[in-house]
Amino acid sequence: MKTPELKRSTWHIPGMDCLSEEQILRLKFSGMESIERLAFDLPARRLQIWHRQDPKLLTSALESLNWGARLESSTAADYAELDQATQQAPERKLLWIVLWINAGFFVIESLTAWISGSTGLYADGLDMLADALVYGMALYVSGRSTSASKSVARAAGILQLLLAMIGMAEVLRRFIGAEAAPDFGVMMFISALALMGNYASLRILQRTRSKAAHIRASQIFTSNDILVNAGVILAGGMVWISAQAWPDLLVGSIVFVLVLRGAINILRIS
Repeated sequence: MKTPELKRSTWHIPGMDCLSEEQILRLKFSGMESIERLAFDLPARRLQIWHRQDPKLLTSALESLNWGARLESSTAADYAELDQATQQAPERKLLWIVLWINAGFFVIESLTAWISGSTGLYADGLDMLADALVYGMALYVSGRSTSASKSVARAAGILQLLLAMIGMAEVLRRFIGAEAAPDFGVMMFISALALMGNYASLRILQRTRSKAAHIRASQIFTSNDILVNAGVILAGGMVWISAQAWPDLLVGSIVFVLVLRGAINILRIS
């Protein structure tokens, strides 16, 4: 039987803008024998796939994530072109370092959130955990079967979903109960440390990229986390000025929604 023709197809995916989403897509397509290679251009939000199947099937798989995927082109390809395509998987050693930075700050922020009574800090820590889970999945599933990859993704997605729902319930409880304002000093200090941790992660991830586009992708990857850190610092300042809890509850709610969206995305591929 004749081997299917090798094709190179390109999709524009507006909802794909960071390395976490890149890892989710790598996991989604892992184990598919018809796919030869994936190449990501995160700043341009484009994905190229070298494959041997109808691109409409891949488009359907991408559309299931609801990231706005749209097929731009699909043309015949050759092996010389395939060999020149660059795989963008981060080096395992550096990926482990970034994972532990995120996991460590999850522990620190969770503990200080309990001490200070800050919902924003807890949400910020949960955001760190969400990133650590995605990196952990990428490391664990490397070289394993598709079924193992799906099981790990499902477990991580369920855990993240449960934590986000618990966080939203806590926000509602504190809002109804008119909780006292949290310790704004702890909020601002710990969030500033987390911001420094995210900056360190950015510097480490930049070491895995040799091209300018890849460095920009790393910058995009950390921008959301840095915005979250800045949001908690700002909320701490507003708590200080107003002596009320609502700024902390507001920023916590926003971050919980972001984490919830990430959990749903992970569950969609499992």
